[in-house]
Amino acid sequence: MSDDGPRTVRAGRRRVEIHRPGKVLFPGGGGTGEYTKGDLVDYHRAVAPFMLPHLRGRPLMLDRRPDGIDGPAFMQKNTPDGYPDWITRAEVAKEGGTVTHTVCDDTATLLYLVDQAGITLHRWLSRTGRIDRPDRLVFDLDPSGDDFETVREAARLLGELLDELDLPSALMTTGSRGLHVIVPLAGDHDFDDVRAFAREVADTLAAAHPGRLTTAARKKDRGDRLYLDVQRNAYAQTAVAPGTVRALPGAPVATPVSWDQLDDPDLHARRWTVADAVEQVRTEPWSDLPRRGRALGPARRRLAALRG
Repeated sequence: MSDDGPRTVRAGRRRVEIHRPGKVLFPGGGGTGEYTKGDLVDYHRAVAPFMLPHLRGRPLMLDRRPDGIDGPAFMQKNTPDGYPDWITRAEVAKEGGTVTHTVCDDTATLLYLVDQAGITLHRWLSRTGRIDRPDRLVFDLDPSGDDFETVREAARLLGELLDELDLPSALMTTGSRGLHVIVPLAGDHDFDDVRAFAREVADTLAAAHPGRLTTAARKKDRGDRLYLDVQRNAYAQTAVAPGTVRALPGAPVATPVSWDQLDDPDLHARRWTVADAVEQVRTEPWSDLPRRGRALGPARRRLAALRG
């Protein structure tokens, strides 16, 4: 791919100019592929139909790498002044002021963010219309090392517990080391309530398997146990978006998987990259997930009964 000049890409009613499409953002080597900005544009055009429903209306934080993954990282919350007017913004409250986040509502915005070397999109768990009412709950299964078998085991245990609570859930590789287990919510509770419930679930599971799981926030207190992280379920916190690319060698993707795929011996956190993640997404691994999320009241009562 030539690095001589910009490339114009059609995205719906808009045209997005991609500057230096031949710029290498992911250097190859060590068994991993080399990927340019143009490669990321092609990937995001293909994955956009799946990705956008998980992004629309949600404030974003961007991991930007203008010089590629080996260069400096910029974690961007505020939308820069130079962004086009047609890109949606969301001004949300923070302590002592506000932050104007970028919101990705269409393919053109998604490609523009790629042109800005926005490698990874971290999304809020709530939408701008009800910013203080999350409609997603996320458990981050974070292993102490790179042993995916401990992650697989924790996911099974958590999935079984959520089934007992009658809470549908979805599974996603993080593209890094672990898995996310995502529970769609009805949006009836604020962040404090949701995080408290998530912590109760995690504490219940860790108490049942104290040698394998922990909710200890400090690394020195975890030992070699897997950390059940629920801290993302808080106001202004984010989680990696389904379909987003991670700033790691080989361009791994946070990829949805079905619960049946948890038994696949080839599954691991970086199983899919920009080269093949679209094929996995097109299998619709989350097709069984209900459209409407659940209220937490009944689940909380079931959990209380389990805890005695």
